[in-house]
Amino acid sequence: MSSTDINGSEREVGDTAREAASGDAVPPMLAPPSSATRVSSTKPRAKAFSDISAMVAGTGGIDVPYNSRMLPYDAGGLDALPEKDQEVLRDAIMNATGRSGRTKTKSEIASMMAQGLMDQGATRIPRKRQGSNADVIVKFGYAPQLGYDDLRMAEAIVRHGKVGERREDSDIAEMIQADLEGVGEDELDEHGNKRVPVVDDFVYNHVGLTDAEAKALLEKYGKNELPEKIVPKWRLFLDQFRAPMPIMIWLAIIIEAAITNWIDMAILLVIQFTNASISFYELNKAGNAVKALKNSLKPTATCKRNGKWEVINATLLVPGDLVLLASGSAIPADCRVNGSEIDVDQAALTGESLPVTFYKGDSCKMGSTVVRGEVEATVEFTGADTFFGKTASLLASSGDFSHLQIILMKFMIVLVVLSLTLCAIVFIYLMVGGVHLEEALSQTVVLLVASIPLAIEIVTNTTLAIGSKALAKHGAIVARLSAIEDLAGMTILCSDKTGTLTLNKMVLQDETPTYSPGVTQETVLVYAALAAKWKEPPRDALDRLTLGSVNMDLLVDYEQTGKHEDAVHSYFVPFDPRFKRTEGTLRNTKTGAEFKTTKGAPHIILGLLNDSDKEVKEQVEAMVVHFGEMGIRTLAVAKMDGWNGEWKMMGLLTFLDPPRPDTKQTIIDANKYGVNVKMITGDHLLIAKQTAKTLAMGDKIFGSENLPMMDMETKQKPPDLGKNYGNMVLAADGFAQMFPEHKYLIVETLRELGYSVGATGDGVNDAPALKHADVGIAVKGATDAANAAADIILTEEGLSTIVLGIIIAREIFSRINNFITYRISATLQLLLFFFIAIFAFHPNDYSPEGEEWPEFFFMPVLMLMLITLLNDGTLITIAYDYAEAQPTPCRWNMPALFITSTVLGMVSCLSSLLLLWFLLTSHDRNGLFHKLGIGGVDYGQITTAIYLKVSVSDFLTLFSARTGPKFFWQVKPAAILLMGGHRFDHIISSCYFLA
Repeated sequence: MSSTDINGSEREVGDTAREAASGDAVPPMLAPPSSATRVSSTKPRAKAFSDISAMVAGTGGIDVPYNSRMLPYDAGGLDALPEKDQEVLRDAIMNATGRSGRTKTKSEIASMMAQGLMDQGATRIPRKRQGSNADVIVKFGYAPQLGYDDLRMAEAIVRHGKVGERREDSDIAEMIQADLEGVGEDELDEHGNKRVPVVDDFVYNHVGLTDAEAKALLEKYGKNELPEKIVPKWRLFLDQFRAPMPIMIWLAIIIEAAITNWIDMAILLVIQFTNASISFYELNKAGNAVKALKNSLKPTATCKRNGKWEVINATLLVPGDLVLLASGSAIPADCRVNGSEIDVDQAALTGESLPVTFYKGDSCKMGSTVVRGEVEATVEFTGADTFFGKTASLLASSGDFSHLQIILMKFMIVLVVLSLTLCAIVFIYLMVGGVHLEEALSQTVVLLVASIPLAIEIVTNTTLAIGSKALAKHGAIVARLSAIEDLAGMTILCSDKTGTLTLNKMVLQDETPTYSPGVTQETVLVYAALAAKWKEPPRDALDRLTLGSVNMDLLVDYEQTGKHEDAVHSYFVPFDPRFKRTEGTLRNTKTGAEFKTTKGAPHIILGLLNDSDKEVKEQVEAMVVHFGEMGIRTLAVAKMDGWNGEWKMMGLLTFLDPPRPDTKQTIIDANKYGVNVKMITGDHLLIAKQTAKTLAMGDKIFGSENLPMMDMETKQKPPDLGKNYGNMVLAADGFAQMFPEHKYLIVETLRELGYSVGATGDGVNDAPALKHADVGIAVKGATDAANAAADIILTEEGLSTIVLGIIIAREIFSRINNFITYRISATLQLLLFFFIAIFAFHPNDYSPEGEEWPEFFFMPVLMLMLITLLNDGTLITIAYDYAEAQPTPCRWNMPALFITSTVLGMVSCLSSLLLLWFLLTSHDRNGLFHKLGIGGVDYGQITTAIYLKVSVSDFLTLFSARTGPKFFWQVKPAAILLMGGHRFDHIISSCYFLA
């Protein structure tokens, strides 16, 4: 047996009885007008505001005013094709680059996504609705009283026509519901049958489980805890000594110990452990994200087992358990609310301090805390299947080296191969020349150690650390030092909209359409406030908007009245997600007049008006469309005189989340520095388009329908993201209506194409994207998990800090580039000088009579080590040097860098060889020294003079390496760099020479 409910739909009588028993019966006063017939449009149902079709249809890809781009969906778009043809066209789009031999422009890609679709037949097979395995987190600022129904209403009006253009029995509310369910006469599945709406088949538990049932489910699903592979800290530390660079240093240490060079061995050990400690610190941070997730979870739960409520360990919960969620308690797993409502603090998930109201059927996430109310709920997911668990699986460290580590390793490999080759040749030559094994090995090893920049990682990290202090002063805390280099080379920034590009605050707009005589914006605000509990703190974004904008002095003459126990005439009816409005029954304490006010979604409020108010309905619908085109939200307010009078429309409150004052200029500055900012938001497409238009970000805003989802079982990204979706992602200026995992997939797509990608975020759902982006940026107020996954944590709001950070990072990159240029040239000078000197000059051939000089030119081991250590020590001062940020993203140009270093190194090497020849020939009466009247010098003075020459050459090479294409005298050095080089290198060298 069935009965017709207040919406005109058929339900089982048992359903109604169960709702009444659970306290969820529908208050008759909130029921919208019934409609006997569901609307069936005579026109093919089409999705309004299609982004892709609007780019091409009738415009040829030329930019046109925003309103003229609002074309119906059946004018074009991928979804107008059968699925097979969609795949063919999509493949053609994504493979266009390979066939054409050049990269397609944004307009070309957008045009290709709609080219030829307008000639298709009228039959349309809709695209399948795509689900997500990552749940959407509801935020406070989402305005749950409206959802996006005002914008969907605008779409429906454009699609079906205004009041006067539709059939008389049509109802805009049912149109919106039909659109949401995807039901229409022309909506056919792949077999030609009418499409079946998506059905929520979740089974609610109202009686609890038995111990036996719980045990069986526990064996099936496992414990309700995050999986974690624990690696001992000592193991992580020891692993730092197994990389290629540490292994090379170990070999040098072993050889130094074998030849009893204890001082050199100790120096190498210090370098080894310093490098390992820095790497361990960086690696240890990788596990902090999962740890932060685990720390935010609570260990106990109130669960109904065997018909009794009991407090159990939350890890023993299983899907299907009945739990009690009460004020102050933690949500122990992902649960579905059985009935009633609760306010939940989701700060651990979203970073927002204001609670969110959850109603029957809503999904509460593990890690949240109940702040008001008490409900029973059914456990939906536990452990790795929860929102937290899915996030944790994406936070697993890949173990990849950072980009800077890879670059340094490439430099090291080149220098090590060159050093080993030349030193091996020298060692063989010395052995053949009769030099004792121990002496030949000692000289070769010292030359090898001196030529290889073993301290390159220490100096680089020191430069980064000093630079990070400058970033911290401007509101950017660096959690991973190598991220500074990534930030300097970042080419694309995937930014959140809400709270980053915008204020994350609904702001009332000046334009307030009114529909009753004498009504003003202030009047509409008063009536809207009276439809809330204005004496209590705001419970959602719309209450905060209205109560924060109204003049509270105007409310003192009103009081809420009515019988609280009477469901029909309650003094206040809170928001219900089924009817999307609130209602208050008021009395004017001065006049005694009683009336009702209501506020809610425009199509719901219009349904309360009489049929005779057709003109008002047309005006309201026109204004909803007008504001919807601009992405402005609308909230309808109506009033009824008495308790059983007629509802009259008072007006529309308009509001939006406006961009930050500095955002537009910040984006312009970012583009000027070669960084493309892409907006990624879960907000509605119209809102995203208007925000992008206001900020001059472009108009290529795509929805989520053309993006893939992660595998439901393995939680892995789809293969060949860059190949299949790269062109589309590159063409987009932003994405709207995204699921949380889409940001992660967009980041991965761009990275597969070779771009250096940054991503901003604040919630747990952003943590995977922050973790896998080249530069993960946690905005101000982000959750612990987002901060732990991020590379840079902002302490200031907005994007301006990021752009300033890019400038500082590029200055730091310039210093590191200068240091590496110098270090390669210094290595080449030292290595090639001794290699050529050993082969070309035999000191004993130039010795004066009666003196015995060595057969081969050697420099004391101490001198070589002093050159290495003092030069690297001096180079730390380069972190304070003046530097200029490049106007484009920084890139390592390896060939150019090696050529520059080789030229600088050869100039120093040749001048040192020339000085050595002059010194060796100082006793020759035809030599330069005799001609200058200096006379001959002994061998000790020769070695000291060469030591001084090499040291000074290194010092002067530094000043040439830091100026780029300019001469060294054209770029002023920082005072500390000048002092460091002169004091610690030149003075010590001079003292040694004088001694």
